[in-house]
Amino acid sequence: MYDVRIINGFSNNSSLPLVVWCVTQDRGDIGGRALQERDDYSWTVETGLFSSSTRFICTMKWEERRKKFEAFRASRDRYKCGACGKCFWLVKEDGFYFSNDGVNWIKEFSWI
Repeated sequence: MYDVRIINGFSNNSSLPLVVWCVTQDRGDIGGRALQERDDYSWTVETGLFSSSTRFICTMKWEERRKKFEAFRASRDRYKCGACGKCFWLVKEDGFYFSNDGVNWIKEFSWI
């Protein structure tokens, strides 16, 4: 089982929230949230032992910026999320950071 979490890591966005909307081929539309600073949107993912096709695609919107990305992909994240199954994304003004422990963050990509 995996804990997938998207965290609003903006330093000052009190007027405009980070809007997150996610879908998956398994469950369809899982909904969205408007996240203020430090709010998070999380869900659990259960995959079969040999399943590598589970994916969650999320669209992020903040001000005029919009980005679609794979918040979870079983074939990638069975290793990336570590033994505890933590798949954390911290969204900041300069891009998207990943962590499998909530402490050590690595920038994966920018908004552009």
